[in-house]
Amino acid sequence: MFIVFVRQKSLMERKKLNRNTLLFCLILIAILLTPLFLIPFSIEPISEPEFLVGVEYALSESSVEGCKALVDRVKNFTNLFVIDSLGIALDFNSLNEVADYVYDAGLYFIVFFISCHEEETVTMPDGEQKDVRILRYNYYPHIWISDAKKKYGDKFLGAYTMDEPGGNQLDSGPFQLIEDAKDETEAANLFVDLLYLNIEYFLHARECDDITVLTSEYGLYWYDYKVGYDTVLVEFAWNHSRPLNVALCRGAATAHNKDWGIMLTWTYNTPPYLVSGDEMFDDLITGYHNGAKYAVIFDHPATSYSDYGILTDEHFVALENFWNYVRNNPEKHAAKQATAVYVLPEDFGFGLRRADDKIWGLWEADTDIRVNRIWNDVNQLVDKYGFGLDIIYDEPEIVKDNLKRYDEIFLWNEPIITQ
Repeated sequence: MFIVFVRQKSLMERKKLNRNTLLFCLILIAILLTPLFLIPFSIEPISEPEFLVGVEYALSESSVEGCKALVDRVKNFTNLFVIDSLGIALDFNSLNEVADYVYDAGLYFIVFFISCHEEETVTMPDGEQKDVRILRYNYYPHIWISDAKKKYGDKFLGAYTMDEPGGNQLDSGPFQLIEDAKDETEAANLFVDLLYLNIEYFLHARECDDITVLTSEYGLYWYDYKVGYDTVLVEFAWNHSRPLNVALCRGAATAHNKDWGIMLTWTYNTPPYLVSGDEMFDDLITGYHNGAKYAVIFDHPATSYSDYGILTDEHFVALENFWNYVRNNPEKHAAKQATAVYVLPEDFGFGLRRADDKIWGLWEADTDIRVNRIWNDVNQLVDKYGFGLDIIYDEPEIVKDNLKRYDEIFLWNEPIITQ
């Protein structure tokens, strides 16, 4: 009896041991497999791509349906859409409808905003005429921006605001900020201060909601970055020199540790408005190879020239060919780097589009003895280095560390000697 008892106890112990072993194995398997199931939930949020290319829909009195039609036309070969229409952006419901549509198309997007208030003359009860500030929008943009970041996530990139501030200053345009200054230093300081006041609202939104604040430009790029823009899109337009303007914009962006891009816009005031499809493709390649983060094609739909504003089939073909090029050649993005730099005088607000360009839009070129020398220097260096040249300004706190990036350094007040 004693022996039988012992043998039964051993069998029970073995069964218990088997159950414990099985339980241990199941727990071990669960531990090993759990991370595999958790992986999709622990991946970092998808950040924006290294390169964004798309179109800008621009017109004050444009339609929601027209904007949607352009989205449908380009969504298969772009990843960016710029909503640059006050007729849409000023209205809460219209902007939401378009933003939803762009988001559902899988595109990143940027919205154009202007200053929130405008002056309007009203008649008071006593008959007195008085200028008052009124809200342009039927909503508050900073609230919309905050809600958009929550709703659309990384697909909503940010705010495009105060178009061409430097160009308007040089050409005495409708948004010229300063009309008088005693000298270039005062002009530079006034420009930075006044432009900051115009975009401060959106810079504050950036600090709260991590958006990008950008503009499109054709002059004085350096000072746009000084004000606080994250990105400036250099305009490939008219007969402006591509290498020279890339040197000015990329040089400024690099010195301020910011992004830059290109905006393909008007070349003619009449049809065909834009360059040919082949030329557009070449311009897009130029931006891509030279390190632009953004490439945007301007489309103004207020014309019967084509079904899509000033964009025609040859432009869409060029854009699609470029899209395929980018996908097949990721290693060529920013493959070309600037090896030489030219340093302009501090506060030197010369337009550099032609020998007789304005200085800060306030003074003629012949009022400054430095202009002729600098103009000749810049053209000599562009001829030699092409897109391998950057141009920056002699601001000690910025320039000191940035000069180390370049193999060759040329100063405006020293003879240009190239190897």
